[in-house]
Amino acid sequence: MDFNFSEQERMLQRMATELAAKSVQPRASDIDATGQFPFDLAKEMGRLGYQGLPYPSEYGGSGVGYTSYALVLEQICKASMTVGAIIAVNTIPEEAIFRFGNEEQKKTFLTPLAQGKLLSCIAFTEAETGSDPKAITTLARKSGSGYVVTGQKQFVALAPAANLALVFTRDQEEGLNAFIIDTSSPGYNIREPCETLGLRGLGTSVVYLDDIYVPEQNLLGKEEQGFDILLEVMSVERLGVAVQGIAVAQAALELSIGYSRERRALGRPIAKLPTIQWHLAEMASRIEAGRWLAYRTAFLRDQGLNIQYESSLAKLFASQVVVEVTRMAMQVHGAYGTMKTLPVERLYRDAKMTEIYVGVSEIQRSIIASHLI
Repeated sequence: MDFNFSEQERMLQRMATELAAKSVQPRASDIDATGQFPFDLAKEMGRLGYQGLPYPSEYGGSGVGYTSYALVLEQICKASMTVGAIIAVNTIPEEAIFRFGNEEQKKTFLTPLAQGKLLSCIAFTEAETGSDPKAITTLARKSGSGYVVTGQKQFVALAPAANLALVFTRDQEEGLNAFIIDTSSPGYNIREPCETLGLRGLGTSVVYLDDIYVPEQNLLGKEEQGFDILLEVMSVERLGVAVQGIAVAQAALELSIGYSRERRALGRPIAKLPTIQWHLAEMASRIEAGRWLAYRTAFLRDQGLNIQYESSLAKLFASQVVVEVTRMAMQVHGAYGTMKTLPVERLYRDAKMTEIYVGVSEIQRSIIASHLI
């Protein structure tokens, strides 16, 4: 692996940093406080090509790969994990279409998504399933030249803004299928929003699928190939969460450095106190380790390799890093860190989400252990 980024990668990183400072950072607190989805920022990132970074230009993408995707995502998430997660969530259906879709599906669905003209979401989790695909109850039954999909999905991020949804169902033979469903279809109903601890403003909602007719051409891959599709796309989503965690941790570190230089105790900046220096050093070392684990995972994906194991490692470690780093940032800030007027409190809540969504840490450990033994 070459640890030196190309000029193109550095340019994309700089551009994302500028966008984050100019357009995202000033809105981060308000998005978190109101819980309102930032439609305008989603459109702006689409216009800049951030929705199709890994995918070839023939399908509307930028063709710059997964490492560039990670670099851009990190900079946006430093300003607002919610805004950055829009890119990450939209990438999952794109990945499914790119890896398993036929040419017609790539032209019809992937191209406008990668161009930023449409947004997509993933609908997998149900009230009783958690991370267990075998427990899915949403059913797709054959009907003429298509399917009728019935069920209920929980924690669907981007729901209010998504034009397309990657929906996982079971068939009458207990196999798992994956469909691309137009969210304007009759029977696709967004119900109550999910008020979560962090990642507020991501539009996470409950979605009812009430006898939606889905054309046969919207089935991804073959019948009962849904589990393979799920494993493949979730590995890229775990990579995205790892990057999100490192970004939030970096933001917490930078805030802590700035605060410790300004805050004075015993007649000098608290940055001079050994206890504060210990926190800062621990934060920096853990972040750097997590960052390069995430970058390596993106590099391997750029080589066309399977990253199911590596992405679980990256997500597990990065989520532990960001939870611990934001905890230490809270200690550095003291009582001020608990106030909603400072961003540390938001980062602290967002950090915990990385241990929960896209598979809890216990699931990641199970995946890692299964690979090892």
